[in-house]
Amino acid sequence: MSETQHRIVVVGAGAFGRNHLRVVKESPRAALAGVFDADAGKACAAAQEFGCAALTSLEEVHSLASAAIVAVPTTAHVVVACPLLAAGVDVLVEKPIAISASDAQALVETAARHARILQCGHLERFNPAVQAALRVITIPLFFEVHRLSLFTPRSLDVSVVADLMIHDLDILLAMTRELPNEVRAAGISILSNKVDIASVRLSFPNGCVANLTASRVSTEKVRKLRFFQPGQYVSIDYARQDCTIIGVDAERQVSFEQPPVEKGEPLKRQFDHFLDCLETRTTPLVDGVAASRALALAHDILAKIEEHAELVARHLRA
Repeated sequence: MSETQHRIVVVGAGAFGRNHLRVVKESPRAALAGVFDADAGKACAAAQEFGCAALTSLEEVHSLASAAIVAVPTTAHVVVACPLLAAGVDVLVEKPIAISASDAQALVETAARHARILQCGHLERFNPAVQAALRVITIPLFFEVHRLSLFTPRSLDVSVVADLMIHDLDILLAMTRELPNEVRAAGISILSNKVDIASVRLSFPNGCVANLTASRVSTEKVRKLRFFQPGQYVSIDYARQDCTIIGVDAERQVSFEQPPVEKGEPLKRQFDHFLDCLETRTTPLVDGVAASRALALAHDILAKIEEHAELVARHLRA
């Protein structure tokens, strides 16, 4: 092991934790120091598969590594990540950053108090198609976003808004660089006790409007974002990792362009960025503050969904 390698522990050996274990194991810049899970059996199985130690406590995590990836259920983010940050461990925590605004604030404040790196796993920011679109964005005026997924038992502790749509909320906030001043939303529960499908309309102070649809009970997988700005229409396909720009020049001639995109796995690119931040001690692209803004907007949307559900219920009773 090179002296320049960062010793990383993954906390959480579920489906997404295993993805992180793979990425850390494959990185030439990191050494996988261990895996911890409240379920010792899961930890041992993952440790055997990825050739690392199965840890038995959080105390072992900060004794073995200087950085950790927290991929436990969202409800446990604050109770796992805060002690690690307080013990001097830099943390990459999965999205959403926390279950509540107060938990998110606790994470941000703990990281600041102990001068630790806190990055949140909004990995679509590291999708090369998104990064290509961010380079050409000017004054976006209208967004159309669809994120549809097949049903899985993963992440049912949070709604589809906090599970899937929050990726797009984070990107919208990065592209518009402001918070919406109006939120309209409707959603229903189908296969879980949380909202499984949601339709949202956001209005921004400059007149920009965004329509978003997210579903985890779809028969197909769709991950697309399109936006319109003066003289241009830009389309992003997250899965294909391509960005298409259709424009009109001064002579009203239509142009078609696909900017060069260096394709790569967003999870690996996100981890490389985390390692860069560890080395330079710089603020991550998606730090705790940015992740907290996306979470707050998700909560505003869920509140509007609840209002809409109560309105429908009143009409049904009548």
